[in-house]
Amino acid sequence: MTGDFKIVVEREFPATPEQVWQAVTAETSAWLFPSEAMTGEELVWEPPTHHVNRMEGADGWFNQLEQEIEPRPNGRSFMRWAHSGVFPGEPVEGEDQEDGIHQHTVFYLHTLAEYLEHFAGRPVVFADVQGPEASMAPDGFQVVRAALGVAADAPVGSAASVTVAGLTGAIVDYNTANFLGLRTDAALYRFFGRNAFGGPVGMTVHDFAGADRDKLAATFQEWLTALYPGRPPRE
Repeated sequence: MTGDFKIVVEREFPATPEQVWQAVTAETSAWLFPSEAMTGEELVWEPPTHHVNRMEGADGWFNQLEQEIEPRPNGRSFMRWAHSGVFPGEPVEGEDQEDGIHQHTVFYLHTLAEYLEHFAGRPVVFADVQGPEASMAPDGFQVVRAALGVAADAPVGSAASVTVAGLTGAIVDYNTANFLGLRTDAALYRFFGRNAFGGPVGMTVHDFAGADRDKLAATFQEWLTALYPGRPPRE
């Protein structure tokens, strides 16, 4: 055990508490990752207002997610999301790691809001793609930005210029130093500059138009890998 952490993020969502509950407990592939990855014990199950899931391991390790959902006027909701646990393995720049978790959480919850506003209830095909070791270089995320035609200061609502596997016509819905979100009429594309936190650049696709899962993953794996030909890995 290398130290505990607790990340709390609060925000409003364009959906009822029942819709938010459904999304965070059963439709996680649409904005996060498949719920099969969350295999912990359901400590609290009080739909549609309070949910706590906890996983535990050796030496005091645990990972816990809690959602508290409240109704707001005009069919909207407010949610308090708390992620707590301990870092596994050897500590690696612990404060940066906690900051990385916080940045990921804010991005995930933004993606949840995008899903609820634009694609709520639609079947989803999920793909998760990781860049090669070379993407861990300090400028690894800049390479992705250049390929997408999205500058670091591109405003939300601006257009991306890339054309690959249905990404034509994408607009920017999220843009920070380490994270980028693009949206089309059919999908959400999420790009993660995890090179800032010691990992490779990654991306997820949440497709709501019935794409073939294997083909979707293979297409973007090929695209992402090809962005780093002959580049040395991070020192």
